[in-house]
Amino acid sequence: MTTILHAQPYDITANGFYFETLEEYQVKARDLRNDYGEPVEEFEIQFIDGDHIDCELAKAIGLNQSNIGQYFDAVETWDTHEKRVVIIATGECGYAFTDQTQSSDFDIDIYEVASLRELAEQFVEEGLFGETPDHLQSYIDYDAIARDLSMDYSCIEIAGCHYVYRAG
Repeated sequence: MTTILHAQPYDITANGFYFETLEEYQVKARDLRNDYGEPVEEFEIQFIDGDHIDCELAKAIGLNQSNIGQYFDAVETWDTHEKRVVIIATGECGYAFTDQTQSSDFDIDIYEVASLRELAEQFVEEGLFGETPDHLQSYIDYDAIARDLSMDYSCIEIAGCHYVYRAG
C-alpha cells in the first residue's frame, strides 16, 4: 500500500501539499511559496493514508520534517516485527528515533497474546517453570503468575493487534 503524507505549513498564508516519497516532498517544499512570494520553510507532517502499522510508526517516532527520510526508509525496508520493536521502544519506552535507528538497537521481547494471563499460560505450557504433571494443571494460579509477570512485562495494542512486551 502506498503511504501518503501531508505537509501542512505553519505559515497560514501558504497551502500544504500531499506527497508519497521523500523526493516528492523535497521538490514541493522547495518550490512552495506563501501569498507574499516568500519560501515556506516549516511544516507539520501528517500521516494521511497507508498501512495501519506505518501510521502507528509515524505516531511513535513523532514524524516531522527532519525524520521523513528515515521514516520512508523504515516503511519500505523494515518488516512488521521491526516496526513493532521501534514503535514500542520509541513510543512506550522513551528511546529516541534518530537517523541511525535500527530495530536491532533495542532489546525488546514481544509476544502476540492479549493479556498477561495468556502469557502466563503460554509460559507454563512451554515448560518455563519446569514440567507440570497433568493432574496438577488445574491447581496452577495463572492470575498470580500474571501479576508477577506485570513487574517486567506490559501490554500494548499496535495496529489492532494485542501484544505483551518486555524491554531489556
